[in-house]
Formats: sequence, C-alpha cells, structure tokens
Amino acid sequence: MDNSILSGIAIVVLQISSPSFTENGNIPSKFTCEGENVNPAISIKNLPPQTKSIAIIVEDPDASSGTVTHWIAWDIEPTDIIQEKSSSGTQGKNTKGDDGYMGPCPPSGTHHYHFRVFALDKRLGLAKGAGKSELESAMKDHIIGSGELIGLYKKSK
Repeated sequence: MDNSILSGIAIVVLQISSPSFTENGNIPSKFTCEGENVNPAISIKNLPPQTKSIAIIVEDPDASSGTVTHWIAWDIEPTDIIQEKSSSGTQGKNTKGDDGYMGPCPPSGTHHYHFRVFALDKRLGLAKGAGKSELESAMKDHIIGSGELIGLYKKSK
C-alpha cells in the first residue's frame, strides 16, 4: 500500500491475529480456492476508543503480474473480531472484479497474503463495489490505527 494514506496523525498499532493461522503460518485450505473460499476470522485488539469503523485490505504481493487484491471491505462496525465467512460492512472489488473475498490460489510456489486492518475515525460511505484505490483515497487522513497479519499459502495440486 502507498504509505501516503498514513497521514501525520498518531497511528495506534492494532494487534491482528486469526484463530485459523499464526503470523507467517500456513493458511488452511478451507479459506482458499481449494476449499470453501471463505475468509478466515480476523481478531483485532487495541482498537482506539474513537474508532467509528474498520476497513480491511487483503493482498498478495508475490503474484508475477503485480499485487493481487483478494478482499477489501469497509464501514465494518468496530469489533474485536471479523467473523469467518463474513459479509460485514461494505464489500469492494477484488482483482477478479467480484465484490467480496477471493481466497488464495497461487499458480505456483508459496505466496504471502497480507491481511491489513485499519481503524478509522469515520464511516466512509463508499458505494458497494468500489476498488482499492477508491478505498485508499477515502481512508486518507482518517486512519487512527492499523495492523497486519501475514499468512502463507501454496496450492496442494
């Protein structure tokens, strides 16, 4: 992500984890193209009290064609967990052009999947189906906390 969206205000470090995989651990196939293709649960700790909404961006920077966006969502109610198989908030376009989560499905090798969570000081009000650049523009100057969890995946077939 372009760090220019992280403005000069103090950003709280969010503690991001998942009950499904550890930091730099393997993402279970359930959450991939080889399984149910649903998002894993994402736990969020240390949300600032003034958080009005949460946004999430999930990307694979290892793709040969450039970074692949697997999931963007925003205007998620402040919470300590984004549930598995979630449709919380407003869903945006992934690289495939669909709204919602697109599980890991690397053509070869092990890829890194960055689950980035942002605490925002307002609801964004973007329309469903907006893209990553629109989300990043809307978040600029409104991020009061952020954190990241990285998971790995390599197809078994």
